[in-house]
Order: sequence, then C-alpha cells, then structure tokens
Amino acid sequence: MSSESAHRALEVQVRSADDVVIVTVHGEIDMASAPRLQSALDEALRDTPPAVVVDMSNVGFLGSAGLSVLVAASEAAGSGRLRVVPSDAARRPIELTALDQLLTVFDSVEDALAVDETHPPS
Repeated sequence: MSSESAHRALEVQVRSADDVVIVTVHGEIDMASAPRLQSALDEALRDTPPAVVVDMSNVGFLGSAGLSVLVAASEAAGSGRLRVVPSDAARRPIELTALDQLLTVFDSVEDALAVDETHPPS
C-alpha cells in the first residue's frame, strides 16, 4: 500500500444514539476496504437494533464492493432499518445503480434519526 493509499484508508466508527446504532465511515470504499465496512455493519446488526444509520457523508469513493455490502446489510436488517446518509460521491453510484429504490437514503444523519420508530413506513 502506498503512503497515498494509506491516507485514504477506510475508517469506521460505531456508536449508539438512544437505541439506534450509527456507523460513521470516512475514506474510500473499494474491494480492499469493503470487508472492514461489512464487519462493522455485521457487528452493528448483531443485537438487532431498531435501526442502523450508515453515515457516509465523508466517503470520497463508493465502488461496487461497497454497494454490495450495503445491499447485504439492508437485506439482513430488514425493511427500512438500514438508513444510508451518502456523500455526493457515494450518492452517485447508489442512484446510477437504482439502489436508492432499495436502500433507505437520507440527506443527513439528523433526518435519518428523526424517523418515528413507533410508526415505521409500511
């Protein structure tokens, strides 16, 4: 790995806000880094929280491996429980592949957290 690649390495942080788990992602999600995201999402979903927010607002690149991780996590989470907050760079591949029809996408973490858990979308 070059020093330039090391600076773009994926950083993933997991925290809770009330019952919701927030997975914050910084960097680039490609074939090499997607397993790190997969591991963090698997861990976040382990205790079946009411929702997992994936804050990708600081992601500079989202490749097909990252898209696959999001789809798998969405299927594992169940309808509407995985909420994605993409950067412009991450939103583009999500929209180009029509995954915005499958994933629940929000403009901000605040919007994703504001969803009323007692009345989920039907």
